[in-house]
Amino acid sequence: MDRRTTELAAYAAALRYEDLSEAAVHECKRRLIDTLACAVGAFDAEPSRIARAVARRHVGKPPARILGTLESSTLEHAAFANGVMLRYADYNDAYFTRSSGHPSDNIAAVLAVADALRSNGSAVITATALAYEVFCNFSDVLPREQGFDYVLHTAVASAAAAAKLFGLTEAQMAQAISLAVTPNLALEQARLGELSMWKGCASGNASRNGIFAALLAEQGLTGPDEAIEGRGGLQRAVGAFEWAPFGGRGGPFRVQETHLKYYPAVIHSQSPITAAVELAGAVKHDEIEAVTVDSYWVANRFTDRTSPWWRPATRETADHSLPYIIAAALVDGTLSEESFSPERLSDPRIRDLMARMTLRENAAFTAAHPASWWCRIEVLTRTGARKSVQTEYFKGHARNPLSDAELEQKFRRLTEHHLDAERASQILDALWRIDAIADASEVIGLFGFAQAGT
Repeated sequence: MDRRTTELAAYAAALRYEDLSEAAVHECKRRLIDTLACAVGAFDAEPSRIARAVARRHVGKPPARILGTLESSTLEHAAFANGVMLRYADYNDAYFTRSSGHPSDNIAAVLAVADALRSNGSAVITATALAYEVFCNFSDVLPREQGFDYVLHTAVASAAAAAKLFGLTEAQMAQAISLAVTPNLALEQARLGELSMWKGCASGNASRNGIFAALLAEQGLTGPDEAIEGRGGLQRAVGAFEWAPFGGRGGPFRVQETHLKYYPAVIHSQSPITAAVELAGAVKHDEIEAVTVDSYWVANRFTDRTSPWWRPATRETADHSLPYIIAAALVDGTLSEESFSPERLSDPRIRDLMARMTLRENAAFTAAHPASWWCRIEVLTRTGARKSVQTEYFKGHARNPLSDAELEQKFRRLTEHHLDAERASQILDALWRIDAIADASEVIGLFGFAQAGT
């Protein structure tokens, strides 16, 4: 195996629960709470229903269960169905260095395998921390400009996490990594143009593929020896790189450096929403003559006013459209799931504000990103008054984190349509102490709230 694969496999195989810092363990628990809240909150979405319909057609030995209905499926298909649910609303966490993505996507793979194997809770925490290390290290070294979707990171991280739970050797771990890298260079087109349902499904598919790679490696299937460094390997596609220090090996555990979302939209919108909500408390939307948004380089995505970003026709496009998101927050004074209903996508008040909006790159903001997430929004009123708000670290950023109490509030808010207060409390209690639970499948069993076939 090439050196990059060997280094990654060695770290993954060696990592133990005892290696994790107390802070890292706590953040893993917080990510489990946040991610499962997102999954329950998106249970009724059409892509979630489709994914469950496909998953229930497949039964594995041992089986893994689908959140909500608790129907049995294979490990891979349960991870796909649960992965679609947790990702669909664009409400789960994010990480951004050279490229961006959502490391909690891998929790779909962790929970599917842990449910099937009845793994203990400390193994779940260890596999989660490992998935974050692998995913975020890929983000640290692979540039976003290459044209590949971030879900390559998910496939490899899910493979490593699954292999960890399977108890594979270092050599088998290396094979799982190779078998995940080689076939999973997904296209960034999933996140360009008018966005489709696949935007929220790609990571679930990557988790499915990661588990499949680990299953193959467990049975002795081999992958290319130079999947990363070979003449036709990953480095040929993305350029040469070295791994950044892994958590506990000269670097902090990366789960502590990821960002939770206070609002259900793309990570680049979190600072703009924060500013827009504050402005909405001072200026009524029908008093606004013009809106000027200064941001970092992401503003350049929206220079073409004929693009779908300025006339979103799908929820998937709208929750990645800064013009739409900012206008909706100015109108409503917040941003929620209701902001993306079909009726709201054509709301004339939102479309009117979008027409009055200008987005532009601020060079200083770009230079500071991603260490800082600056955004300044200025509104000009019809009477000629100007009001502006500037923000650097949105609520949920690693430097401005949600408190545990705020995270529990998010969990209850997203799950209240399916879980009563008593069940929500029971789940929260189990997740806060999951590392002391002998059989993690007991926690999955608490997520039964819908009839089979739904």
